[in-house]
Parts: sequence; structure tokens; C-alpha cells
Amino acid sequence: MTYTQRPSRWMVILAFGLVYLFWGSTYLGIDIAVQSIPPALMCAVRFSIAGVVMLAVCALTGRKVWYSPKQIALAGVVGLLLLMGGNLTLAFAELAVASGLAALIIAITPLWFLVLDSMLLGDHHISGRGKAGLALGIMGLFVLFYPQLASSTVGRREFWASLSLIGGSFSWALGSVLSKRWQSGVDVFSGTAWQVTIAGAGCFVFAILDRDFSRVVWTARGIGATMYLIVCGSWIGYTAYIWLLEHVPTSKVSTYAYVNPVVAVFLGWLILHERVDRFILAGSAIVVMSVILVTSAKVSTKTVAEEMPAVEATGD
Repeated sequence: MTYTQRPSRWMVILAFGLVYLFWGSTYLGIDIAVQSIPPALMCAVRFSIAGVVMLAVCALTGRKVWYSPKQIALAGVVGLLLLMGGNLTLAFAELAVASGLAALIIAITPLWFLVLDSMLLGDHHISGRGKAGLALGIMGLFVLFYPQLASSTVGRREFWASLSLIGGSFSWALGSVLSKRWQSGVDVFSGTAWQVTIAGAGCFVFAILDRDFSRVVWTARGIGATMYLIVCGSWIGYTAYIWLLEHVPTSKVSTYAYVNPVVAVFLGWLILHERVDRFILAGSAIVVMSVILVTSAKVSTKTVAEEMPAVEATGD
């Protein structure tokens, strides 16, 4: 990554603001959308529209769109892991879990990323500080889950939904690491467009199998939330994120991982009147601290490798 042209400070601040606000607000958008549109169908509509439009924009602006079947297939695998494994899981979980709590649980994603980056790429070693952050993150999740763990009759649905979010965050991190490993000269924007489009197709298959079309209620509120996710989450937020990666060190871009949960909790409390108790406050503080420890820890390398890229948010 080079920084030959230093961007305006105000442009950097604006881009950070867009990522922080819009990616943090996507948890609220998903929560509203799935109240009337089944999760798989909502994700199918969101990703299909976003992906097709992105491909069209790439073609109109002269970017390469068509690649070899292998390159498109690899992009598809990454898209399915990121957007079906990550975002679709999140959409289902938010039927039972508050958007703010979902964002806090998903804040563990950078920890998965560090582990997988070391295991699959082999060019990073976790320092003592990073390992302490991993342990702290597990402790924070325990605090978040404590009310469900302590209850034998209440909160079981929420508990299992919360566990699914951990699996979804693992899928997101795995897709991110494989995306880095499979880099093959594909343009970042058109490659992302293929990922989103293929994920949309996968979600449509899932929606058909789950008979979502017989259960959907097309309300103005649900459609509006889905359009918000397309425009603000998939287009504006992600474009700002890509721009930041090209102009700002990735260690700074990664701060979105622990800012988004704060935004999500606040918006969930303000708009949906979601509960914020002492366990959520304490657990969120621990999770945020663990992510800060890991992302700020020194990383030793075996070979000359680029700085570890930030993990894209599941609210994209």
C-alpha cells in the first residue's frame, strides 16, 4: 500500500464518519427489515440489487468485469462465507437478539481474524498482548451471555442465536482470510461486486427452500430498511471503507470494529428502546478492550508481508 498522494484531512474524517455511522446503523436496519421480510429473502434482495448495480457501474466506468471461471468461483466462495455465513446468520439472529447485543458479539470478529490469519497464511504470530486480548474477549462474551446462562427457562432462544453469531463471525473472518490468500489480480471493486451478486443468488436459493415468499409481508417500513441497507451499508459504507484502505494505514481503519457496536447499541436504545443492562455495559467494555488489545498488539512475521488488513463489518 502506498501513500504518494496524501488525502485531505477532512476527506479522511468524512470517510471514517461514513463507515462508523452507516456500518454501525446496519444492525438497526436489519432488525427493522426482518420484522416483515424473512431474513434469507431480505438478504437476497439486498445483495442481488447491490451486486448487479455494482457490476453495472464497474462496466460503465471501464473496470474489468469478466474473469476466468476459477476467479469468479473463488470470489463466490468468499462472498458466500462473508455474506451468507456472516450477514445472513446475523439477520436470522436478530429475530431473537437485540441489534446492539448482536453488534457487540460480532465485535469478536477481529480476534477470529488474527487466529485464522496466523493458521492459514502462516506469516503472522500472535504476541503475548494479542493472546491476552483473545482471553479477554472470551471473558467479555461470557459476561454478555451470563443472563442466558444463569436462566434455565428464559432466554434459550436468545442464547442459541447469540452462539450462532459467533459462528457467523468465524465465517466472516474465514472469508476475509481466504480473500487475502486468493488474491489474483482481480479488481477490488468488480471482485467485490461478484462476491455480493453470488451471495445474493445463494440467499435466493435459501429463501426458496425456506418458503420465504409465502411468509413475506412487503411493508413500507421493511422495504425502506432494505433500501437503506443497500444504499448506506453496501454502497456508501463499503465505498468509504475501500477508499480508507487506499489512503490510511489499515491499523487505523480497523477501529470501525469497536466503534460500530457503540453506535449500534446507542441506536437500538434510542429508536427501538432496546434494553441496556449492567451485563451488556460490562460485557461490551470488556469486548471492546479485548479488540483494542489485539488490534494494537505487535505482530511478528516470518516473511515480508503487508500489514494485516481490517476485517469488513457483518453489518455491510
